Order: sequence, then structure tokens, then C-alpha cells
Amino acid sequence: MSQNLSPAVAIDRFHPFRAGLRAARANLAPSLLIQLAMLFVVVGYYTIPAVRHALSSVADVKAHLNFGFSILASIVAGALIPEFLTVVFYQKGRVRRKNLENLLFTIPYWGWNGFAVDVFYRCQALWFGSVVTIAVVAKKVIVDMFLYNPIYSTPAAAICYQWKNGGFRASALRGVFTWTFYKERVIPALVTCWGTWIPLVILIYALPPLLQIPLFNMALSLWVLLLTHVTSSHKENA
Repeated sequence: MSQNLSPAVAIDRFHPFRAGLRAARANLAPSLLIQLAMLFVVVGYYTIPAVRHALSSVADVKAHLNFGFSILASIVAGALIPEFLTVVFYQKGRVRRKNLENLLFTIPYWGWNGFAVDVFYRCQALWFGSVVTIAVVAKKVIVDMFLYNPIYSTPAAAICYQWKNGGFRASALRGVFTWTFYKERVIPALVTCWGTWIPLVILIYALPPLLQIPLFNMALSLWVLLLTHVTSSHKENA
């Protein structure tokens, strides 16, 4: 069978990637700011004693709380901070029922996400080791960005938010396990994720295991803060 396609059909095949690239370009400035902040933390850990001492204290807390740290920190970074900023920037300080409804979804979602990421980081350490070398970091980044995210993390997020945005109705999940859903919802999110998070996970894996989850949550918090600021600025200028 002939595989020749008209130009229109050929271009249309790349629509999900173009959508993701547009989102990545729109978020370029906040992404770069986050990457610079994370770079300062990583470089500071290896070159500035005070930074290393402060991060070592964070590692001690992570070791003491174990998975509890990952769950609580991810809830704060992914659920509580976004909702707080929504109330402050968009609702003039007024808490609405919708905020509480959102938290009923985002708290368990981000709590589970923090636990899952912690488990994944531990598996990476078992598979490839905990020593920070270029080869080890490269393997972890490849598995993270091109296996864990396309197969589990990004599709799971797309499905969960599809369910939430559909009023938590079973009918909202119709078609989520199809190529059409993956192409239209998951691929654009993946392209945006790669543009922001590939440099970040390189930095995350450049630190010892006990500091990887704290750095992940720092990146998540900064991303939420900066994205909310940029969005609110656009609204004010509209």
C-alpha cells in the first residue's frame, strides 16, 4: 500500500508536537528561571560549605520522615501552593467552595505523585547506582524522560485531570486508552515536559539520593509560583 501523503495530511500528523512546542515556548522564561535557581543549588552544594550544610540538614529530615517527606512536600508544592495563589491572585483573597473541591482532588493526587516519584528514584538508584557520574546521570535522565514519563507519569496525569474536569463522571474516562487521546492530550504535555524538565532532572540526579526529592519539590514549587505570576500578569495586562 502506498505511504505517500498529501502535504496537509503530513503536516497534520505533527499537530500534537506543534501544540507542545507552542506551550514550551510560552513557558520558556519561567523554565529558564527555574533551571538557573536549581543550578545555583546544585553548584552551591558542591562548592559552598554553607549551602552544603543547609542541604545536608534537609537530607536528614528526608531520611527521618522517609516517604512521609515526599508525600507532604509534594502536597504543599503541587496542591496547597497553587490553590493559595489562585485565591490570592484571582479571587481577591476570598476562599470559595471550588477551592476546597479542588483540594479534595489535588491533595491525594500530588501525595500519590510524591510517593510514586520517590519509589521511582529509589528504583533508579538500584538499577544504575547512587554515584554521580555522567554515565549514571545520563541513564537516569533517559529512563525518566523517555520511559517513565511517556508510559506512566504524563498519561496518568492527563487521565486524572480528564476525570476531574469531567466532573468525576465515569463517562469522562471514555476513550482515554486510545491513540487519539494519547496524541491529542498526552503528546503536547510531553513536549512541554521535556522542554522544562530535562535540564531539571539532570540537576536532580546530580545530587545524592536523599536530596533528589527535595530538589524535585523545589522545582515544582518554583514552577507553580512563576507560572502563576506570569499568568496573573497576562490577566492584568489584558
